[in-house]
Amino acid sequence: MLNGSEVSSGTKSNKNDCAFCKRTEISYILKETPNFLLAADHAPLVEGHILIIPKQHFTCYGEVPAKLDAELFSMKQEVQQFFTNYYAPTVFWEHGIFKQTVFHAHLHCFPWGISGYDLEEELHNAIVSSQEEVRQWYALQGHYFYMEDIEKALLFAPEIDRYLGIVKNVFWRGIASRGGKVEWRSPQQRYEEGRPLINAMIHKWRLFQGQGADYANQTRP
Repeated sequence: MLNGSEVSSGTKSNKNDCAFCKRTEISYILKETPNFLLAADHAPLVEGHILIIPKQHFTCYGEVPAKLDAELFSMKQEVQQFFTNYYAPTVFWEHGIFKQTVFHAHLHCFPWGISGYDLEEELHNAIVSSQEEVRQWYALQGHYFYMEDIEKALLFAPEIDRYLGIVKNVFWRGIASRGGKVEWRSPQQRYEEGRPLINAMIHKWRLFQGQGADYANQTRP
């Protein structure tokens, strides 16, 4: 996720070769709704790293239509409740198209508490309060990246200095707060090291969903 070196050119993958449409890079689906998947990230940065993925092929959330906003909001609320119960409040993050590695909309959910981002840093370009404002930005200005915590939601222009500032001041701090590794690791390294983190999160999710007893029976030797 943090390993790109170039700004994405806006290339849009076809759903026929999309890893998320095929579900080849979705390690475990926690929940399905009519239009969304809630899934464990297959190469998690920390325990609890979850993705909200629309089933239909959109390149970013700036393309997701307004008719899906209520369903998306409900999914985000459920993640927030889960994280509050077992981790810390949620920081949501989306690349837009900028620096995506899979060109299918996906919202990262991290249990980092507040982002720690200071508005006086002025890396952001807009404070937003709705998905409609994300759509408007994308329609008028194109690429973006997006961050939301319990206090604010922000849009950023797709500029490498802004991006690296957020990585340094938000991501590294958030990862460290959960006991994660802050040094650069390839997606393959995170994938290989991520299975225990995913399993621990799945266990908590099933407890959250009232399935703890069933899960314990399934995993008992």
